[in-house]
Amino acid sequence: MPRRQMHMTGADGAALRAALRELRTKLEVPEAFPEAVLAEAEQAAAHPRLPDVDSTDIPFFTIDPPASVDLDQAMHLAKRSGGGGYRVHYAIADVAAFVTPGGPLDAEAHRRVTTLYFPDGKVPLHPAVLSEGAASLLPDQIRPALVWRFDLDPDARVETVDVRRALIRSRARLDYDGVQKAIDTGTAEEPLALLKDVGRLREALEQERGGISLNVPEQEVVERGGTYSLAYRAPLPADGWNAQLSLMTGMAAADLMLATGTGILRTLPSAPDGAVGRLRRSAKALRIDWPHHVPYAELVRSLDPHRPAHAAFLQECTALLRGAGYTAFTDGETPDLAIHSAVAAPYTHCTAPLRRLVDRYGGELCVAAAAGTEPPEWAVAALPALPDEMAQGMRLANTVERECVDLVEAAVLRDRVGETFEATVIDVKEREPRVGTVHLEDPAVVGRVESATLELPLGDRIRVRLAAADPGTSKILFAPV
Repeated sequence: MPRRQMHMTGADGAALRAALRELRTKLEVPEAFPEAVLAEAEQAAAHPRLPDVDSTDIPFFTIDPPASVDLDQAMHLAKRSGGGGYRVHYAIADVAAFVTPGGPLDAEAHRRVTTLYFPDGKVPLHPAVLSEGAASLLPDQIRPALVWRFDLDPDARVETVDVRRALIRSRARLDYDGVQKAIDTGTAEEPLALLKDVGRLREALEQERGGISLNVPEQEVVERGGTYSLAYRAPLPADGWNAQLSLMTGMAAADLMLATGTGILRTLPSAPDGAVGRLRRSAKALRIDWPHHVPYAELVRSLDPHRPAHAAFLQECTALLRGAGYTAFTDGETPDLAIHSAVAAPYTHCTAPLRRLVDRYGGELCVAAAAGTEPPEWAVAALPALPDEMAQGMRLANTVERECVDLVEAAVLRDRVGETFEATVIDVKEREPRVGTVHLEDPAVVGRVESATLELPLGDRIRVRLAAADPGTSKILFAPV
């Protein structure tokens, strides 16, 4: 599911980078790996546990941001002969081929839980020799993987599912811009061109079942000549088509786990009325027409992330995902909450094991379920503790995200204290009507506003003066003019 991503481009930006280093220290973010972990990772990279099945004849390819080297997924799409439909192979990095349960590498992964993303880099879950090397599905390298095979009907509904360990070799590392251009210009070869066909059909199925995918814009921090700017990058259609394959895999994995009575799900209860009501106020404030008879999911699908007001609203929509958690179950018990309300189906995380701890366990359970064998004891034994471990890790990830946004916005506006900006009041506190939130279109900033005397006009465009912007405290404050 979406997260607010921030990337730094341009020159070094020494002041901002120093503040980000201080943030890492304040949050006690784990940086260097212990020597025992690095030693085990080096040994595992040289001597992984390799499967007997060879699927290197399938011309897989990966799609990731240009700078990415921790490649979790590779894919290949083809038309089925005879009755029509599609066959999708979706390969996931086999991290369990490198990590020994109970060893130093495993223990460190349980301590870190997830890769943490900062505007100037990441703090990885696994040492780079694995996450960016031996375990990553890099092109022209033979790698162990969990290979999912989906047979889809002409509407892209799943007919059959299989997953097993196999060796693969990716043929190409593609990026979203290149993929979009190749598909739009008609120069994409069939396996890539089919991504659009299958992706759009899966989006239609998502709409049919009442699911929702948020096309949340990505923020970019650009440093030039000692000053910073902040802008949105709207996701491309290819981003969404690619995400649909991951969602399809997570849904299939959840079904396998539920059928065997052992697993761990990513769950999300329905949003409370109060949260939806707050979004309706934000929509009104941003001049987004949301008739009462129009469901939330239908509204979101109608938004254009290239439009600043829509981009701001999509960021607000992520609040409905804050109740997501993990639910583990064993011994044939069906959990009371087995649905992820945004997916509108049972769902689990299993497609990003290089970056998220729980995915290694999900993949292992699915391989056993597909083979009709008992899952390994180490995987089952870890299930009761995994929801709390993931919750703790995700809390830190959310704190990192929130603090980075605040810090970067303060850095962007640091030298503009006293200037005035055009803004829209997108939220007002019910019990403090002189305190609220404004959205600036340029730069792409959402910040706190306080009026000394007047109630803030929810939904109105107003001029505001920047009263404070302190990267040291990661705070910005506006006042109406």
